[in-house]
Amino acid sequence: MNAVLLVEDSSSQREMISGILKDHGWQVTIACDGVEALEKLQSFSPDLVVLDIVMPRMNGYEVCRRIKSDPKTKNVPVIMCSSKGEEFDRFWGMRQGADAYIAKPFQPMELVGTIKQLLRN
Repeated sequence: MNAVLLVEDSSSQREMISGILKDHGWQVTIACDGVEALEKLQSFSPDLVVLDIVMPRMNGYEVCRRIKSDPKTKNVPVIMCSSKGEEFDRFWGMRQGADAYIAKPFQPMELVGTIKQLLRN
């Protein structure tokens, strides 16, 4: 079973996304902001990270940069999943090292398909 770290500050988004992931057989660990995500990564090695951008304490861009610059986590795929849907936001997310970028609102199968593709690689 693949383990996913879901980093999302909105409780309704957290519930919805974790429900989609669990329905597809993934084990989900939740962090409510970027600082908590980095703390969890010290003791937990997920197969993939689903990461919001706009969060308190540390935004998703910074979290992604730190994940990708750490030798221990640099190969963990990161999907940025954000309401920031402009082309520049997508470009900037990919520049930080994200492996994929999904704009909210999204279709559940878009997220599931992206996760499956990244886990296959």
